[in-house]
Order: sequence, then C-alpha cells, then structure tokens
Amino acid sequence: MILTLAGGVGAARFLEGVVQVAPPERVAAVVNTGDDFVLHGLAIGPDVDIVICTLAGLIDQAQGWGIVDDTVECHTWLGRLGGPTWFKLGDRDLALHIRRTALLREGRTLSEVAELFRSALGCPIRVLPMSDDPAPTHVLTPAGELHFEEFFVQRRAQDEVLGVRLHAAGPAAPAPGLLDALGSAEAVLVAPSNPVVSVGPILALPGVREALRATAAPVVAVSPIVGGAAIKGPAAPLMRAVGMEVSALGVARAYADVLDGIVIDQVDEALAPQIEALGLRVAVTDTIMRGPAEKAALARVALELAHGGTR
Repeated sequence: MILTLAGGVGAARFLEGVVQVAPPERVAAVVNTGDDFVLHGLAIGPDVDIVICTLAGLIDQAQGWGIVDDTVECHTWLGRLGGPTWFKLGDRDLALHIRRTALLREGRTLSEVAELFRSALGCPIRVLPMSDDPAPTHVLTPAGELHFEEFFVQRRAQDEVLGVRLHAAGPAAPAPGLLDALGSAEAVLVAPSNPVVSVGPILALPGVREALRATAAPVVAVSPIVGGAAIKGPAAPLMRAVGMEVSALGVARAYADVLDGIVIDQVDEALAPQIEALGLRVAVTDTIMRGPAEKAALARVALELAHGGTR
C-alpha cells in the first residue's frame, strides 16, 4: 500500500497524480482533522471532504474545494436569518455535514463516517482521518487564540501569528489502524501540504513519528515551499512562528528524522547539497501541479525516489 500523509487542496491534487501512476486500490490517505470544527451545529471536516470529493471527481477544480456546480440556497437563507456566512457552504456540502453530524450522534466514529462517504461517493482510495478524537488546530494571535479556520477563512490570515497549538482539545490518539498502516506500507509519501497545520497535526499524534522512523517503507516528502514561498495558503507565517525556515530546506529539516528523501522544485536546486547533508536523497523536478499530466509526473518522481532504496 502507498500511504500518503495529507492535508487539503494540495494533497488532494497530489493524490490525483498518485492514482494515475499506481492502482487506486493500493493507495490510502491519512488525512488531517485539525481543521475540523462545528458551524450551524454541524460537524465539518474540510480536509477529509476535499480528499474524498476530489478523488471521486466531484470537487470544483477551479477553486479546489466545494462541490462542482453546487448551489448555495441554504447558505443564503442562513445569512438572511442572521447566521454566520463567513464559511461558504454549498447545498451538497451541507448534506455531507448534516449526515456526518447525525452519524456521529449515533455513535459512529470519524473513521467509519469517512469510509461510508468514500464508498457512497465513489472515491477509489482508502481515506483514514488521522484521529477519531477531536484534535483542533489553534493559531495564537494578538487578537487571541483562533481556530485555524477562523484565522484562515474568516479573518483571511491577516493576523500576526505568534504561535500554533496542535490538538487544542486535549490528547488525541491515532485512528484505529493508522500505526499498523505505517508499519506495513510499501511506501509513505508526505504530500505537499502545509508542514505546520496539515502534516504537523498528523506527526504530533502519539507514536506516529516513531512508527515512521521504524517502518521498513521508504518515506518521501514533496516540498510545498517553492522559491521561499508557499504555492497557496498561509504556510510562511505559520512556519516562521514555530521556528521553521520558509524554504525547501526548512521543510526537509522539519521532517528529517522520519524521511528517506524529498522532492524539491527546480528553482530550489541549489538547496539540494544542504538537504543531502541531512542524510536525505533529493529529487529535483517541476512541482507545480498545473493539470493532470503535471500531477502524474510529480507523483511518479516521488515514487521513483521512494523506490530508490531505504535508510
């Protein structure tokens, strides 16, 4: 099994490439749940939904989130009735959240809900939420401690970042089967996702870093930082706030204890010797996922680097 540690949009696009170069039934994604939150009384799981809907061919590709051709009648009426509208929810989005909330109230776990949704919507890969426990990510700002979605969506990442608090609701355990999957994988890929708030919450779960260090599978990351900047999203201020250098080298250092290799963009080729000095193999390629061909090419490079050997 090819196991990918995944966040939201960037990871979903990378996984679209992985399933072009490997049989989907051999691919699984461990997905961040630190972005999960409650709005309108509904349990919302942004990253899990993005991964499932993207791989099911249902995502709005232009924006990378939301269901293609969705309508927003309910969202509009919620605003008319005085409800919060900062997090835009399409009508089909709301169906996911309504059903998830009902299933959780019945006693189902996030893992069980993800499997039900994956099967119902036609997502061809296995999707594992990182934990069945609440594990929200909070961003520390001068305005106070904000849930990541409040910081990113509601306030448009305009606040100064003073720090990040992972698993803010208290201890969270890895989802059932996650550690076993890390141990039995044929390769582990770390998607080009935000290293602080997308991959960071997964690595912070008890036993995950240890399992990655112990696995016989090669572990390869794709840097989400190109030319000293994030392709999309607030990775740069978040990385600086936790002491990471905003560069492909900074990403390599953050993951170095669990990696065998890392894929970096062509514009960062000069950083390869410093990364190799960390004991990592490096592949240099075009990492910008403009379309299906580029997604497949990037996934192929990552898997070729993985299959080049282990530590």
